[in-house]
Amino acid sequence: MHILFTDRHRTGGEEIERNAVGKGIELEFFDKPEEVTDDAWARAEGIVTFRGNSAIMANMAKLQRARIVVRGGVGYDGLDLKVLGERGIAVCNVPDYGTTEVADHAIALMLSLRRGLDRYEVTMHRDPGNLWRFVDSPCIDRLRGRTFGIYGLGRIGLAAARRAAAFDMDVIFYDPHVPDGTDLATGYRRIATVEELFEKSDTISLHSPLTDETHGAVNRDLIGRMKSGGIIINTARGPIVNLDDLYEGLKAGTPAGAALDVLPKEPPIDAHPLIKAYMEREAWLDGRLVITPHAAFYSPPGVKDLRSKAAATAAERLRTGHARNCQNLAFLVG
Repeated sequence: MHILFTDRHRTGGEEIERNAVGKGIELEFFDKPEEVTDDAWARAEGIVTFRGNSAIMANMAKLQRARIVVRGGVGYDGLDLKVLGERGIAVCNVPDYGTTEVADHAIALMLSLRRGLDRYEVTMHRDPGNLWRFVDSPCIDRLRGRTFGIYGLGRIGLAAARRAAAFDMDVIFYDPHVPDGTDLATGYRRIATVEELFEKSDTISLHSPLTDETHGAVNRDLIGRMKSGGIIINTARGPIVNLDDLYEGLKAGTPAGAALDVLPKEPPIDAHPLIKAYMEREAWLDGRLVITPHAAFYSPPGVKDLRSKAAATAAERLRTGHARNCQNLAFLVG
């Protein structure tokens, strides 16, 4: 049995993966997906990838023995579930490795805006002697009694909801894919339409996967429905938010602010006007925009979970035939 790792994880070392799969399975590692050789593709029975979804699809013809592809992460966009399934290749992910970290990060981003933490960080570095006072910002507000709206009540969305409720916020959610009764089981109020969610929420926190339905879903129409003091938090996927529309909305004053851990293009080498304004510290954005580098998932324990669970999932498929967290079961042959 042979498992190919298309790209070593940046945290280094291979002992986590070797311990996770146990004896009797050979592991082969490459630094980058584009460095994987034709022979390596051909002998791989299991494939684990962190950043190689497109490379796997580009080398489909070379896969002779593969039975599983594990995406080391939650998202699996770029992998053709139908094509892989029809070849008997299960597509699996690791949906639970960073659940609490991402939920914590979403709340931290909200707090940064609502409590003015990013502005205080700047002023205290600049001149604590003369700037020892509170700052005015359109985003600073009380949390108690405000409405926390969740777009996508999956694992992470639910974890974020629990944390927001601990701040005495009124939690509402929109998710057409969770079953009836979810509101009764959780105590959080279900909203019938996404338009109503944006109209009622003081803080919108995005926790949906990137699909055809959600790509660009947060657009001019939804942003324009927000309260003047509302903020948007995105720790899900960058393309869910239309960055042009968010830029125009922020310039016009609605929403009051945004905090983005993810962007449509990462890293933002060819900076969007909103990113340029942020980098140049334009005054109109003071206290209104926070950006983190797709790091919501990260903690040392979380990375260990990610790496070990990805490897163990591939090994389980090879040993038992079971595909844990399979995302293409409807197409899977054999």
